[in-house]
Amino acid sequence: MNSAGWKQLALLLVAALAVRLAAGLYWQSRLDSRFGFGDSESYWSLGRVIANGRPYEYGPEDAQVFRSPGYPLLLAPIFRLAGDQPSVMWARAQSAVFGTLVVAGVWWLARQLFDARTGLVAAVVAAFYPGAIATSALVLSEAPFCLLMLVQFCLWTAAWKAELPGRAGLLAVGVGLAAGAATLVRPSWLLFTPLAVLVAHICARGRPLWIGVGVLAGLAVAMMPWWIHNARLTGRFVPTTLQVGASLYDGLNPRATGASNMAFVPQFVRQQRRALPPDARQGIDFEVLLDRRFRAEALAWARANPGRVVRLAGTKLLRMWNIWPNEPSLSSWPIRLAVVCTYVPVLVLGLIGAARTIRRGWPYILCWLPVVYFTALHMVFVSSIRYRQPAMLGLMVLAAGAVTGIADCKLKIGKLQIAWCTRHFSTWG
Repeated sequence: MNSAGWKQLALLLVAALAVRLAAGLYWQSRLDSRFGFGDSESYWSLGRVIANGRPYEYGPEDAQVFRSPGYPLLLAPIFRLAGDQPSVMWARAQSAVFGTLVVAGVWWLARQLFDARTGLVAAVVAAFYPGAIATSALVLSEAPFCLLMLVQFCLWTAAWKAELPGRAGLLAVGVGLAAGAATLVRPSWLLFTPLAVLVAHICARGRPLWIGVGVLAGLAVAMMPWWIHNARLTGRFVPTTLQVGASLYDGLNPRATGASNMAFVPQFVRQQRRALPPDARQGIDFEVLLDRRFRAEALAWARANPGRVVRLAGTKLLRMWNIWPNEPSLSSWPIRLAVVCTYVPVLVLGLIGAARTIRRGWPYILCWLPVVYFTALHMVFVSSIRYRQPAMLGLMVLAAGAVTGIADCKLKIGKLQIAWCTRHFSTWG
């Protein structure tokens, strides 16, 4: 890419950062409290705990495997730099920086798979896509997760293209390390990497199996400290957190609507405490038992109501891929039009791009595989358009490839028509 292209990218990143900072300020001005989402409070508190060197515990139950430590670790430096009670805008500014780096990641991936021009097109889309801007204004794990996911994809693409076995192997381990870091930020990502390794092996076309082995080894290395931490506390293997049971019950229960509503948690906590002796009503053992109870209740209800589970899955599918926000407070017509006019073109062009590149195999498949993964995942757990945002990034890359591909085809057709007309009139003359 020439110097003009680098200048365009730099200006685009500056604009992306400015838009995200402005969105963060606007969102904060609309809130009556520090945060608009309950999850934000837990991340914030655990970030302070890490910064102060206190035990990694949260809430009145002193839950120790409540959240994976990825995002709290990223928040911890804020408390070291700005004191024990910093402004939330520090975290929103951090998310804005991560969101801007996501734009760079989209550019990098599109450039690897297509060319520099496609990279700039994809970066423009990512810079001003409303969903990407919104996730960069929140104190949630989406912005850093999206960045780590793109790093994983870019490294995997580089490993796939590498000609030297040693370089490919090192890159494969880097893919796994990035996947592990992404999982520690967003635990629901854990199963994606083994799935992707399987799909990549099917699409191997002569690529050695040990690339996949390197990816899984890197994933295990990145996750090992957290696995050891969990095993020491619980005496068993806990792959992510002890919130999986509560999340499963949130999606599968008699009052489930497809949206998240964790109001049932205090009642379950009280019931579980009454069922135990006083000396077992707090601590890690209580946390383990509560998680088991949530899982058991959710699975029992699902087995007893298979028809309801299927209908809920359909509702969750529609909620995730809705053309505008499901949340009534975000359903004004200006917001709806902004979402429709950006989401639908990216989705359609992304699907066209996926169809055009399907024969190229891996790593083009990697761009749309998160669509399949997150859709399947959130047809079981709760669903919202928030959960499709990471998957949209790969579609943006494919959409940009479709746009430049169609433009190139039209240009070639135009040149052929001009050449034909030139020959025709030359002969006629």
